[in-house]
Amino acid sequence: MENTFWTALAASSLAALVTATGIYTIRHFDIWGRKYSTYFVCFAAGVLISVSFLHIIPKSFEMNENAPAYLLSGFVLLHIFNRFITAFVCERGPDSLYGLGLVPMLGIGFHSFIDGFIYAITFSVSAFTGVLAASGMVLHEFPEGIITYLLLLHGGFSAKKSLILALLAASLSTPLGMLVSYPFISQIDKPSLGAMLSLSAGALVYVGATHLLPQAEKEHRKYSLFALGAGILIAVVIVLSK
Repeated sequence: MENTFWTALAASSLAALVTATGIYTIRHFDIWGRKYSTYFVCFAAGVLISVSFLHIIPKSFEMNENAPAYLLSGFVLLHIFNRFITAFVCERGPDSLYGLGLVPMLGIGFHSFIDGFIYAITFSVSAFTGVLAASGMVLHEFPEGIITYLLLLHGGFSAKKSLILALLAASLSTPLGMLVSYPFISQIDKPSLGAMLSLSAGALVYVGATHLLPQAEKEHRKYSLFALGAGILIAVVIVLSK
């Protein structure tokens, strides 16, 4: 269990580092970051969705007979949370500091905090499950860092404050979520762990299918479909090679 803890911590810390890299990139290499972030989004979506359906969901079904209900719950709960954030943002004026900057930052921060839970859950099931989940999650952190920084900047925060808040919300919250959740997750029984794994799979499918892909489709980049296909292919190869 000690090795599992350090592996999960390393993976969540890597996610935080990738997010920080995204923030650094958009701050210092604005044109490059905007140009290629869509491809990271598409690739990450392909990996997350494929890994969820090919490995994480079947694994959770083996561990808990009620896993399908938890899978649906994970998807719906994240959708409701997203709708709440969207509605709250829309209630603010278009020039509102909170509407354009702070509220989305809190939503992303909570999402990143839950990502930390997913690292703790998946690595507690097995190292292979954890690596599969992490392979997609880490990649989607890069554009998430870019988005968080830009939202804060456009919301009226200074470049320095945007940097600090983006790092706290989108980057450091992930290993924090892992550290907070791991002591509890490592002590629960197999059916409960299967339920939590299924919940996390529902969340991963939601992030990939309704958050990342629509964002990529808005851009209509020439090779975005190839990036999505590459993500799916990588996930299939990893799962089949087990």
